[in-house]
Amino acid sequence: MENKIFELELKTLYAISQKIGGVLDLDSTLMSILEILSRKLSMERGTITLKDRDTGLLRIIASHGLDPVAQKRGIYQPGEGVTGSIFETAQPFAVPDIGKEPLFLNRTQARTLTKNSLAFIGVPILLNNEPAGVLSVDRLFGPEVDFKEDIRFLTIVAALMAQFVQLNRKVERREAHLLTENRSLRAEVSAKYNHFFAVGVSPVMQRLKKMIRKVAPSRASVLLLGESGTGKTLTARIVHELSHRRRNPFAKVNCAALPDNLIESELFGHEKGAFTGATQLKKGRLEEADSGTVFLDEVGELPMPVQAKLLRFLQEREFERLGSTQTRKVDVRIIAATNIDLDLAVDEGRFRSDLFYRLNVFPIAIPPLCRRKEDLPLLVDYFIEKTAREYGRRFRFSSECMDVLSAYHWPGNVRELENLIERVAIMAETSCIPTSMLPAYLFNSRGPAGYDLPPATTASRLELMERKTLLESLARNNWVQQKAAREIGLTLRQMGYRVKKFKLDGIIRENKQRNMQFKNLSN
Repeated sequence: MENKIFELELKTLYAISQKIGGVLDLDSTLMSILEILSRKLSMERGTITLKDRDTGLLRIIASHGLDPVAQKRGIYQPGEGVTGSIFETAQPFAVPDIGKEPLFLNRTQARTLTKNSLAFIGVPILLNNEPAGVLSVDRLFGPEVDFKEDIRFLTIVAALMAQFVQLNRKVERREAHLLTENRSLRAEVSAKYNHFFAVGVSPVMQRLKKMIRKVAPSRASVLLLGESGTGKTLTARIVHELSHRRRNPFAKVNCAALPDNLIESELFGHEKGAFTGATQLKKGRLEEADSGTVFLDEVGELPMPVQAKLLRFLQEREFERLGSTQTRKVDVRIIAATNIDLDLAVDEGRFRSDLFYRLNVFPIAIPPLCRRKEDLPLLVDYFIEKTAREYGRRFRFSSECMDVLSAYHWPGNVRELENLIERVAIMAETSCIPTSMLPAYLFNSRGPAGYDLPPATTASRLELMERKTLLESLARNNWVQQKAAREIGLTLRQMGYRVKKFKLDGIIRENKQRNMQFKNLSN
């Protein structure tokens, strides 16, 4: 007999364990477990009661042998009846004859209380040693088996149910957190989107808005061109939010921020053991963003081997993870951005021409701030309001200050303007900011350290502006490349590349020496 019961219990527990995949649909999973108890053992009726986290009442959420009306009647206060007592004491309870037990309320009215009525057993469902609910059933085994065996087995089943409940609640909390986070991100994007269009009254911004609205609903790849600080990341996010993919992921990959040996793994993923340090499987951003958008920032910095793999993905929409031969397909829209001249990079052999043509389906040039001076007063007001919320300090620029700001060429673009206003907000001692509070470089029309840009001979206008931006940032940061790179949003590697590209080593060295001489004289 014992061997037969043991075998039945094992088969029942195995069948119950197979239901773990249904944790996302808790009610139906628990219902299935009760059906297994009925099918495998002798249980005629069973109920699972959980505490309602809002009301504190105990409610039957799954049952077997009860009709829906009877199940709805199964509501108890903690401590009320047999179910409430089991919950409150966190101890099992066995009733040999429900017809003779005054605590048995028969609230569901599913049982007929007569002499020789069925036996009833209940055990608590415990989460972290605290009662979360009650599992109650008619006897599982026949009268020849001791009640203790029913209780022992039900306690095991209740422990499994507790794991289901705990996992389900974790999933619910995670989903609630993601929903809140998603709403927050959408609200943030919406606010930035409204700001982006509200302060764009200049003709170039009006044209930009029109292009964004045209391309957003399409499937076309978009290439965003523009200097650092113009808002390429925000523009990419707006294109995504205006597309049919807006409810799906938006993944950003900074192609210059990762070492060459990791960028391929970041994009395409890798299998466990694919390389030293690959201790577990990792999905790439393309795979994670399936049905959504991937934004490749600084795409001009991609290593050539990764460019070839990206080209294949754009052509065939398929790829393999590092260390895998399995071909995967995903539906992802690519938006790329660069602040370098990709035409020149193609001519110099640093960027594949076929990849450039694939990315350049719909190019959008983000205008620098110097070409949208009409927007400057609105941008200033916007950032003043923003810093007022953050620092609790309101101020305004004098008309003389606004003249200086309007005359300045803003090589760092909107990001530089935002940083300047934040600095003023920190330093401001009066509500009206005089010109004396503005940094000295704003008054220098010739560029940092007197270095004017060379005339446009063979270099493109974009390159000239880029060189000018580098020089001015270096001057503001005492010719320290790391600080200048941080100010204009570049990595140190990118800065080093541009210093070599524009042959600025001599200028940097000369100015550092000049600063050192000045420092020695001062001492």
